[in-house]
Parts: sequence; C-alpha cells; structure tokens
Amino acid sequence: MYRLLFTFLSLLVTVGGASADAANDTPLLQMPQNYRIVPGDVLEISVWREEDLTKQVLVRADGALSFPLVGDVPAGGLTIEDVRVTLTERLTDFLADPVVSVSVITTSQKIYVVGKVNKPGEFVTPGRVTVMHALALAGGLNPFADRDDITILRQTGDRTTPLAFDYDAVSAGEELEQNILLMNGDIVVVR
Repeated sequence: MYRLLFTFLSLLVTVGGASADAANDTPLLQMPQNYRIVPGDVLEISVWREEDLTKQVLVRADGALSFPLVGDVPAGGLTIEDVRVTLTERLTDFLADPVVSVSVITTSQKIYVVGKVNKPGEFVTPGRVTVMHALALAGGLNPFADRDDITILRQTGDRTTPLAFDYDAVSAGEELEQNILLMNGDIVVVR
C-alpha cells in the first residue's frame, strides 16, 4: 500500500513535464500559454541582473501577489504573460528597462470527479494531473462504471466543452492523447 502511494506521489511531482532551473534547481512546470493563475499557485519571478529581485511568491487567496518595489499585483485569473507585463510596467518606475521572467513553480488547482468512482468529490491537487491521476485520486472506477464512456467537462468562459476519455484504451497504452492534463475546474464524469 505504501509503495503504491509513494509511486503515485512521485508521479504527481513529475506531472506537467517539470524541468529544473539551472541557476537554483527549482522545478519549473511547463504550463500552456493560456494557463490562468489561481490562488495557491507559487510563481518564481526574476528580474535580469537584479539578484535581489528573484523571488518565489505565493498567489494569495485574494488573487494578488506581493513583490518588492511594486507591492501588491493582481495575478488570479491572469496568464503568466499578463503578470510579466504588469510587473515590467510597474518596475519601470524604479529600474531602466527591466527584463522580467515569470514561471510557475507549483499549482494548486481544484478538479472534480463524479459518477461511478469509489470516492467522488472535489480534489485540490498540488500540481497538474492527468485524467488517469484524477481517477486514481477518486479511488478508481467502481464495478458499475462504463469504462469507455468517461467525459471531461472543461469550462472556457461561458462555454462548456466535453472531451471523451476511453479508460480501457488508455490503460492498454492506446490513444494516450486522451490522457490530457486537467485544468483548474475540470470535471471528470464517469458513467
């Protein structure tokens, strides 16, 4: 049991194609360009040639982050690029031509797994997880689940997009493109 839990937690740590920042070996997640920052995310912000302005910051529950010189900056709901641009603009009052980079260190997202699983509910994950990871968090499929009729519901603005998932195919090593990384707010529906 402990071995299985350790293996699962090890997989969670590597989710998202984590790489290491050469300067300090901090794992950086490879996030899609349209990723929206959520409260609980930890960002690494650095300003080129300004060692005192390389910080890991937490996005607070109110959606803001604090950074030296500029104070509180809204971040929740924005893209990484939006935050980078805002910080660059605010830092120009203090530095000549600041070059700012922003990376996601860890994410804190909520996903939901409902239907015929052993432990349906809301799950707060320390990083991005795939559909298979989410199903494992929910205790796996129960005996009555339709293994080839699982749907991921993704909300984008006012639109909900259904994405099909065939458990048997993916677990057999086929159609692996269906095992997508889930985004904050995604709902996995098992029929």
